[in-house]
Amino acid sequence: MSYDNTCKYLAEQYPADFIKWLLSTETSDIEILKTELSLEPIRADSVTFLQIINTILHLEFQTLPSSNPAMDFRMLDYYTRLKREYGCQIEQVVIFLQQTTSEIVFRQEYVDTNTRHRYRVIRIWEQDPTPLLANPALLPLATLARSDSPNSLLEQVAAAVGMIEENDERQNISACTQILAGLRFNKNLIRQLFREEIMQESVIYQDILQKGEQRGKKQEALALILRQLPRRIGSVSPQLQEQIRSLSVPQLEDLGEALLDFSSETDLINWLATQHS
Repeated sequence: MSYDNTCKYLAEQYPADFIKWLLSTETSDIEILKTELSLEPIRADSVTFLQIINTILHLEFQTLPSSNPAMDFRMLDYYTRLKREYGCQIEQVVIFLQQTTSEIVFRQEYVDTNTRHRYRVIRIWEQDPTPLLANPALLPLATLARSDSPNSLLEQVAAAVGMIEENDERQNISACTQILAGLRFNKNLIRQLFREEIMQESVIYQDILQKGEQRGKKQEALALILRQLPRRIGSVSPQLQEQIRSLSVPQLEDLGEALLDFSSETDLINWLATQHS
């Protein structure tokens, strides 16, 4: 299950709540920016850009501490891209979801010979659950917050979810809560406290399943093509590989057929050019 994408859904569905929590600012004048800046090789699934008047809040949700490129470099890379594109103040927050002792989750800056770039890190397991319990949009995150009695905390979250009046919102928050709770709790306990059919009926649950299936299909198609191309045209440059990775599933399927007629790298270059024309 995609824990990172569940958080991305919440941040984009309830941007004002996340801005209030992270920036202590109340505003309804928010624009969710598209992730055109999210170019390969950086995986953009869990990235959210929220723009308020003169500030962009860049959120990055991480289940595992390791990533490629490394998280600290990714934050620098995004900062420079955002600054170049929008020229405004940028607040960057990485939210780590699963408790770990990895030194990566305690790192809050990128340091190189002539560069030092700082960003904010939240380790959700260290957070006070009280403000999270008070906001329906943050209830899923509350399941992972600090507690001496995690099971009691989960019961509190389940009770708060059950009090959400609007049916669709209750279904979607319940689904997100159950997904994130899976990082910490036994499935049987989650099922005892939440109605499974509510999760299955939820829009976000169905959307995550569909995206998961699509990612699986893309990875399979990509792996097959990157195995076949060298047999047809020899080694493929890293630049061309990145262009191939950016293709959609239908485009990858088309490439899988087209490459049977390729005899040189030029054929691949020309085919890729038709996909961006």
